[in-house]
Amino acid sequence: MSRKRTENGSESGPATSHVPVDRFGFLKQEHANSPERFSKSKTTSSTDHDREERKVRKWRKMIGVGGSDWKHYVRRKPNVVRRRIRKGIPDCLRGLVWQLISGSRDLLLMNPGVYEQLVIYETSASELDIIRDISRTFPSHVFFQKRHGPGQRSLYNVLKAYSVYDRDVGYVQGMGFIAGLLLLYMSEEDAFWLLVALLKGAVHAPMEGLYHAGLPLVQQYLFQLESLVKELIPKLGEHFTQEMINPSMYASQWFITVFSYSFPFPLALRIWDVFLSEVTKCASLKSL
Repeated sequence: MSRKRTENGSESGPATSHVPVDRFGFLKQEHANSPERFSKSKTTSSTDHDREERKVRKWRKMIGVGGSDWKHYVRRKPNVVRRRIRKGIPDCLRGLVWQLISGSRDLLLMNPGVYEQLVIYETSASELDIIRDISRTFPSHVFFQKRHGPGQRSLYNVLKAYSVYDRDVGYVQGMGFIAGLLLLYMSEEDAFWLLVALLKGAVHAPMEGLYHAGLPLVQQYLFQLESLVKELIPKLGEHFTQEMINPSMYASQWFITVFSYSFPFPLALRIWDVFLSEVTKCASLKSL
């Protein structure tokens, strides 16, 4: 069965019992980067299950009910939080933790009714562009496959709302994969405010430059990536130079979609765990 995870670990979504899907909801025969291709072919043992249960209990204790203890725990034991995030956030808690570490939960609580206003009562100049791109976003995930289904409607609502909220940026195609990833782990309104937190900078430097005219932040990141490759992997950097390969040829999509599309899904999730928790450092880097 396909599933859309919410911040409390609950799951919803259309049933697809007749279609083989992996544990994340991607069609096995269509999704080239299906997690099953990269997982070990072994049955989860009771030891693994017990270990995961202990991990979840630790995280629940750290977070508190609805995230009530999160800020206090982060202040007291920042190194413990960082270490646990790098080990991987439990999937059943991922949506809530992403909201807490990004600051989006605070934005939601401070802006009651704003999302509903944007979706229902406002119009966007980008609506036709959004509709055109909806079916291209995670097309092999069961939640987004049905035309005008709940997944596509939710994705449209989030993208339309953001295009109204920030008319200077509006809508750019890469946003769809970010919003789509978020919708697999939280409600529409939660996904919208996390997108706002990321691009406008709730607790870190704003990343809206990814989508401004000329993609200035993408250009900065490409330059930094090229410099890091030359510094840390000099042989590869020299090979790229000789073959006239520049980062824009392979990495532009990484940054435009914030790593949400071009990687095996389990890897993308782990990248997002670390990215959201350490994005203060990543987004504020100066050009090398």
